[in-house]
Amino acid sequence: MVQYLNQQLVVSGKIDFENAEQQYQAGLAIIKKQQSFPLVVDLTELEHGSTLALAVLVQWLRVTPQKAGLHFKNVPEKMLKIIQACHLQEDLHLI
Repeated sequence: MVQYLNQQLVVSGKIDFENAEQQYQAGLAIIKKQQSFPLVVDLTELEHGSTLALAVLVQWLRVTPQKAGLHFKNVPEKMLKIIQACHLQEDLHLI
């Protein structure tokens, strides 16, 4: 589930092949309503830090101003390893 809480985009549950498009669209709708950036994306409640979940996050990032309008916090350990293996640390703002 993707929702806007406490001025953050909060991702909970899991992102899989069955719901990835729905999760992407839900996040995109929130991002398009934003007046100021960066927007913090809280991944505390994300159940599984898969490559598919990371792909959705990167797609959200691409629609933000200067492709740098999102800051990610509480990134799951598995996703951090994927980010490091793909050398995406410079592109994704991790807090």
